[in-house]
Amino acid sequence: MGAVTTRYLTKEHWASVSRIYADGIATRIATFETEVPSWKQWHNKHIESCRIVALIDDKIVGFAVLSNVSKREVYLGVAEVSVYVDSEFRRQHIAETLLKQLIIESEGQGFWTLQAGIFSKNEASIALHEKCGFRVVGVRKKIGQLHGVWHDNHFLERRSSLVN
Repeated sequence: MGAVTTRYLTKEHWASVSRIYADGIATRIATFETEVPSWKQWHNKHIESCRIVALIDDKIVGFAVLSNVSKREVYLGVAEVSVYVDSEFRRQHIAETLLKQLIIESEGQGFWTLQAGIFSKNEASIALHEKCGFRVVGVRKKIGQLHGVWHDNHFLERRSSLVN
């Protein structure tokens, strides 16, 4: 297996990104979404300047993106993190590579706080975020239902030491 590289995510990557996202939806512990949106819907939801894919031997094996938490000016430096890795490539530090690169990209774009809402059952994702400098600020009990099952969400944040 080759080395992991990262690249800016473009529309041309959508077939791979949407497949990986569908795989995440299928786990039932990655998102409350139940269907993969269209490129247009997905594109409009995510911050264009902070989108990356991970590749191994030119195959897209994961992606990381940011979305705005609010349209209010006071929160323009705050964004929500999403990181997904192809099921065949999990447990190979690809998510860590993606998240660390996304942090660098976000700071370069002036983001001072990143946040993540993670299913409490998704212990691997919580541990990854903590390893990358996020801290748990609370647990939101029964915050939402997925297929009739209530789920708790860990709420994490990372404050940049570079962006003031």
